[in-house]
Amino acid sequence: MADDQNTQATAPAETKAHERLYTGVVISDKNDKTIVVRWQRLAKHPLYKKYIRRDKKLHAHDENNDAHIGDRVELLEVSRPLSKTKRYVLKRILERAK
Repeated sequence: MADDQNTQATAPAETKAHERLYTGVVISDKNDKTIVVRWQRLAKHPLYKKYIRRDKKLHAHDENNDAHIGDRVELLEVSRPLSKTKRYVLKRILERAK
């Protein structure tokens, strides 16, 4: 019984179906262990039916300070706030800046 619990604890965490992922570009890495990511989406205008770009700045936790300005990253939404503005964690870096 104890062995089963240990193997579950050491297994790598995978993304579950209910976890939300966001993809964006790092626009600031000046804070320690924090990055600011611009997340863009397309929204349809209610009257004119034209697609408009909408963007948001998401603050994410970057434990090892791996991400830098211009990197394309994937963020994972966490269940509780990490600070006043941080609600996301860096999951992985998709593409490095050139």
